[in-house]
Amino acid sequence: MTKYCLTVTCPSQRGIVAAISSFLATKGCNIIDSSQFDDLATDMFFMRVGLVSEQGVSEAELRDDFAAVAAQFGMDFAFHDAAKKMKVVIMVSRFGHCLNDLLYRVKIGALPVDIVAVISNHMDYQKVVVNQDIPFHCIKVTKENKIEAEAMIMKVVEDAGAELIVLARYMQILSDQMCAKMSGRIINIHHSFLPSFKGANPYKQAYERGVKLIGATSHYVTADLDEGPIIEQDTIRVTHAQSPEDYVSLGRDVEAQVLARAIHAHAHHRVFLNGNKTIVVPASPGSYSSERMG
Repeated sequence: MTKYCLTVTCPSQRGIVAAISSFLATKGCNIIDSSQFDDLATDMFFMRVGLVSEQGVSEAELRDDFAAVAAQFGMDFAFHDAAKKMKVVIMVSRFGHCLNDLLYRVKIGALPVDIVAVISNHMDYQKVVVNQDIPFHCIKVTKENKIEAEAMIMKVVEDAGAELIVLARYMQILSDQMCAKMSGRIINIHHSFLPSFKGANPYKQAYERGVKLIGATSHYVTADLDEGPIIEQDTIRVTHAQSPEDYVSLGRDVEAQVLARAIHAHAHHRVFLNGNKTIVVPASPGSYSSERMG
């Protein structure tokens, strides 16, 4: 039996769920989990269905035959083979906590993706990466060579067949053209404070202002710096008794966890773009064990 998931986005209207379930039943598929959401503000419908093909129906056959149902409701849809791991390129600069965390999660099977390359503008993590038999590419970026450097980056991505780019504390701003080309396929992570601190030493600034919460935000990358649709967020409480170094250490922990959860949701096709925000449908209690985050 082959496991798939079906993702659907369309204008909200009566009969969508019935049409989907009826189609899957006629194709010999059993629904094992399902999540849906109607956005009353935009009149859009979002649905993710986990299913098992009990008669060995192929992904191509499901996709081709479902087209008539999709046309009836104006659906954007996709079938995904649950056994196929999403191919990911990680980009990193000189802060390696997120990279190391992702490498470990992938190694132990807690994050079911295939890291097909790591790109950096520095050589700091070359040995760490190649020791895990992952291709490492050092691509220096300057104001003068930015266009050429991004062309090299995109060649690595395309040659590796990557479906997702992860900015694991990559400290270069991507061009508007690259953001547009990879829309919905680049995930970033950054710290979050209230009040907000930008520029050099944000954790030191937070310490000096007596911040009580340190957080992190993971989002899709757009041309608007750090303002793309948010996928995942979390916070951790700090006190006056802790040092700026404690703030940094705790901040790195929450950044790594938030980024991993965002990638996990994206890789399992649980994230839907809805204008400038996302719909993240939950993993159902009865879903595949591989969906449970380790």
